[in-house]
Amino acid sequence: MRLFAAAPVDQALFVQSEEKMLSSLFARIRPEVEQEFARQDYTAALKRLASLRDAVDAFFDKVMVMDKDERLRRNRVAFLAELHAAMNRIADLSKLAV
Repeated sequence: MRLFAAAPVDQALFVQSEEKMLSSLFARIRPEVEQEFARQDYTAALKRLASLRDAVDAFFDKVMVMDKDERLRRNRVAFLAELHAAMNRIADLSKLAV
């Protein structure tokens, strides 16, 4: 079973450097996260996902998710849903104190 469900994310619709960077980093760590999850090494998987923090922060600082362009908006929301699903599969991050 794959950890991540197929999502209608179109890499070509990433126009800002911050969304391109986050997408690239996420794609790079995805296989390792899946392997760690399969081995039930949740600590390693969560640490690997946590390495995205700076890129996630930059994304939310610079990218308007709810863009006027519907195609960009839908693509960004789909990408964030994919990222959210990956992170919450390991731990419900909303339960962690900031």
